[in-house]
Amino acid sequence: MLVVEFPDAGVGMLPVVSDRESHVRSATQGAVVVSEGRAFRLARTLLFIILLGAPLAFGAVQPWAGATVAVICFLTLSLWALGCVQQGQLRVSWSPLYLPGLAFLLLGLVQYSGRLTFDRIGTRDSLLKLAVDLLFFFLALQLVGSAPERTRQRVGLAVAIYAFLLSLEAIIQHFSSPDRIYWAVAMPANSWSFGPYVNHNHYAGLMEMLIPFSAGYWLARRKTDPLQAALAFTLLIPIVSVLLCASRGGLIALAAECIVLLLVLLKLARTRGRRPVRPAVVLAAIALVVLGFTWIDPGDSLTRLETVVRPNLAKEIGFGNRKEVALDSLRIVRDHPWVGTGLGSFKTVYRQYQSFPDDSLWDHAHNDYAEVLAETGLIGGGLTALAILLFLNLSFRGLLDRLERGSGWMALGATLGCCGLLVHSFFDFNLHLPANALCFALCLALATSRPGFVKAPPVPG
Repeated sequence: MLVVEFPDAGVGMLPVVSDRESHVRSATQGAVVVSEGRAFRLARTLLFIILLGAPLAFGAVQPWAGATVAVICFLTLSLWALGCVQQGQLRVSWSPLYLPGLAFLLLGLVQYSGRLTFDRIGTRDSLLKLAVDLLFFFLALQLVGSAPERTRQRVGLAVAIYAFLLSLEAIIQHFSSPDRIYWAVAMPANSWSFGPYVNHNHYAGLMEMLIPFSAGYWLARRKTDPLQAALAFTLLIPIVSVLLCASRGGLIALAAECIVLLLVLLKLARTRGRRPVRPAVVLAAIALVVLGFTWIDPGDSLTRLETVVRPNLAKEIGFGNRKEVALDSLRIVRDHPWVGTGLGSFKTVYRQYQSFPDDSLWDHAHNDYAEVLAETGLIGGGLTALAILLFLNLSFRGLLDRLERGSGWMALGATLGCCGLLVHSFFDFNLHLPANALCFALCLALATSRPGFVKAPPVPG
């Protein structure tokens, strides 16, 4: 963490305090260092208004919602800067992920300014969304990633409650009014909405980030905590809702998260001899979810999920179609290898490369990696691969040591959420949804951060 102190008087160079010195100050000045002003608290509140409100606005896909998110983000940045001035320190949590993110933004700017894009309006809009996402990631890292243990615990509780309430609303809506969002907004005839999302796959994308984060908060609690049972119940309802929404990509992503979680728990139990019952508890919870789903599902969702292993049963866009589009996208890369056709230009360019008869409008490749290669070429693909490698290194390096504290378990949950969405990105375009991209940015900040101002006591086993 870079710390710049503002001198009380005079003009001169601003002294930079190293990470080691900041750790010493945190130990010797405790309450002084971690004390926060009203500006920081208000900035963190606005951050979560964005995070929790964006999914409720249909995923913030409409222009008014996107503009509102951008305005609140810049207001949050102003409050964070004001808080630094009031505190007398400019505390900036550094992340290596800033580099590929800013380089990717620069690539888009070069495409737009150099007229290297086939769709300038699409590139302009994509640049604005990317800038907001990067700003949100920066703010999440400053306001939550470097926050003390107590603040992180509150964040975990808020996310768990939010995921439970949102999934409960989605389940009730699914059975009472499946063709209307909020029982009032009618959906097109061919759409498959779920919860506040027009596309059920995007609802699954959101939940596959909220669920593991909530699970991390649950695992961080003491075994004797009276809220353990209630937290477990709030965790099961969102999982059932993902199964009911019948997103095949969501099911695969959720299964991948469970496998990684079980591997981590088994390794922890073997190397540290702690929490040996946790893997069994997770397996029992998975079995309970499956039983609950089969009990309340009328049959449609189970039939659709069966197409994961039997694609020939699919009646709409299936994995076969997505595979064809991905292969067509590689032909775009062949013709535009270095900088691609421009951010946000896939909808404009793809029709020229489509290899199968279909009247549908393919505005996205339903494969984020293929779309990145088509729109930004090998340079953008290389930056994306670098960002993923950095994320994996920062998230899993020293993971077992971090699990000694409650914040480590929530960081693990955030890591699983990111991994789940990265898996889902092979089959869909969740990261193009503003609400899901913002949630991914928060999970990324929590998964890769190393809080340095407060050392929390270890969670009792």
